[in-house]
Amino acid sequence: MQYSAEVMKHFTNPHNQGQISDADAIGEVGNPLCGDMMKIYLKVDRLPLAADRLEDKIVDIKFETLGCAAAIACSSILTDMAKGKNLKDAFKIEKSDIVKGLGDLPPVKVHCSILASDGLKLAIKEYLEKQGVLDQYPEIKNLSLPECFHE
Repeated sequence: MQYSAEVMKHFTNPHNQGQISDADAIGEVGNPLCGDMMKIYLKVDRLPLAADRLEDKIVDIKFETLGCAAAIACSSILTDMAKGKNLKDAFKIEKSDIVKGLGDLPPVKVHCSILASDGLKLAIKEYLEKQGVLDQYPEIKNLSLPECFHE
């Protein structure tokens, strides 16, 4: 299996790898078929005057991934894409954005991009739940992730 240069760059030198000890939210996902596991940690700047919690900004994001080169690369580039964004824009990051950012993935590895995107979405969902406002966002509250299992 051949990976793009961008996948290899993120695999051999992953960005934002590790934990955030005082994370505001953590999204955990995995794929029981391939064994990949991801944790996405968020540190969020809660804007005191914002009426919409989705305007809160991701000031730090890290990941821990147990998996193949594609899983690690997807986690790495996802953190680059989400850092500095507000939650609304970060929630819109999809598997296609991750695949494009990595210069493509072999078809059998596209599920890694789904896991990364889903992990971020679950972390955002957890953050909104902790803020007591999840009911205001039914599209996030009712999030269905059939491709993976999650905590």
